[in-house]
Amino acid sequence: MDNRVGGQSMRVSEYYSLGRTQGTLDFVDVDTVNDIQVYVDPSSIRYLEDDWGKECLTMLTTFFDSVLDSVRAKDKSRTVSLLSQLREPNETHLGISRGPSAGRGFGAKMGVAFAEKLAESEAARTGLIQDLEDTAFFIDSVDKDIISDVTTNIIRGPLISYTQQMAELFGIPLERGVVSGPVWNPVSLEWENGFTELPTPDGNKLLLVPKVIVRRSMHMSRSEYYRNHLVPVLQEEEADSASRGLANTVRGRVWVTKKEIAKKYGSTKPDVTRETLKRPSIYEHYREVKREVTPRPLSHRELSVTGDSPMPDFEALLRVVLDTPTGPADATRYHNAVEALLSALFYPSLSMPEKEDAIHDGRKRIDISYTNVAKDGFFRYLANHKIPSRYVVVECKNYGSDVQNPELDQISSRFSPLRGKFGILTCRSFENKELFLRRCRDTALDRRGYVIALDDEDLTALVAEAVKSLNPAPIDPDDPNPEPTRPVSDYPLLHQRLKELHG
Repeated sequence: MDNRVGGQSMRVSEYYSLGRTQGTLDFVDVDTVNDIQVYVDPSSIRYLEDDWGKECLTMLTTFFDSVLDSVRAKDKSRTVSLLSQLREPNETHLGISRGPSAGRGFGAKMGVAFAEKLAESEAARTGLIQDLEDTAFFIDSVDKDIISDVTTNIIRGPLISYTQQMAELFGIPLERGVVSGPVWNPVSLEWENGFTELPTPDGNKLLLVPKVIVRRSMHMSRSEYYRNHLVPVLQEEEADSASRGLANTVRGRVWVTKKEIAKKYGSTKPDVTRETLKRPSIYEHYREVKREVTPRPLSHRELSVTGDSPMPDFEALLRVVLDTPTGPADATRYHNAVEALLSALFYPSLSMPEKEDAIHDGRKRIDISYTNVAKDGFFRYLANHKIPSRYVVVECKNYGSDVQNPELDQISSRFSPLRGKFGILTCRSFENKELFLRRCRDTALDRRGYVIALDDEDLTALVAEAVKSLNPAPIDPDDPNPEPTRPVSDYPLLHQRLKELHG
């Protein structure tokens, strides 16, 4: 299916006529030719608690541990064998290329060069380098583009599965017999090559990447480490030095300027590496500090500015739901409209939507299933209050009459301790809403799970809350650390309904 006009580049959503924009898509809506300037950050993966995230983390840790083991064993051939399989992942269309995706980071010889630099690195041999992110601090020519490329290579297997999931969700055609590229096997600790099914716009394979794992800059920042951790220690050392060679006395206080520190010690990567090797505890402390801070996913507005894409229009998405006629003939239309609205409303708390998700060997299906990746807001509140919610199920009822006990029993039968015991039931209206809410409370008190019912009126209230929460302040696309927008992740209506379930 080629919808390209006159050879112009198009986004995935346009190329495949998805009728969606970035706000309602779980993946980065990349251009099928050029790159979008965001990067896969391995630190963001370390904080995912779902099965997909854990699979990715296992691949990251087993691969890089294998690399470090080979470096410390001085097994250069093994190091080269592991790193030479890395390729430039042009199929994701992420990074900094100007024009068609190519030549951005990992060239054909970069893997071998990386292996040689690691083998020669005292930081790797001594244990200062523990994770892939550390290499950007102490290995020459390694920066966020290389870290992103390497991470993409390592998690290629899970990204293929994710792409296939999104293709099924949106009806994107897949090509059979596509060369997968090297896929890391965390059991055998070897690369494997084979064939798979992937989208191939213009004959080029495409890998889709979840929005929740991309960033405009890396969580681990060498400039931040140098400026806020290493330099202050060097200043203290100079101030405490008996010779006070760089020290100045200002109003009785001994002080050494950052400029003087940079002049004496330098500020390049080799300089930072040399001084850190003398004081490894400084970097170890920095790494621990960063591990205690959860990386913040890109907001709707940041994605809009960075990717030059429209903001989600919550009110327009709501209108599609409200304009859908009731009744079984339009059940699928209602189902799709609700998924689009909730995917935009609940990002970045809920990710990886699946429609008609089969459970119990296919005997039961969930209308919509989301992975709960929330780090704050309502959906994190669930986990913090011991309500199992690893996955959040949604049942959509496009009835012209009230939903009854059978529909409530249906959604509660989808619950389990492993999948979760929280769900949302959407419907059009209630003649007696209070009665149904009491039924939901009975289900909760009977320990069968927590169900929040939302009719058209409730969805309208949620949209009003979302619109109100958006911060209209402009974002500078060149600013790597923009002021955060207020998240659309905490809804008074949902909190109130949950409180009512407790009686």
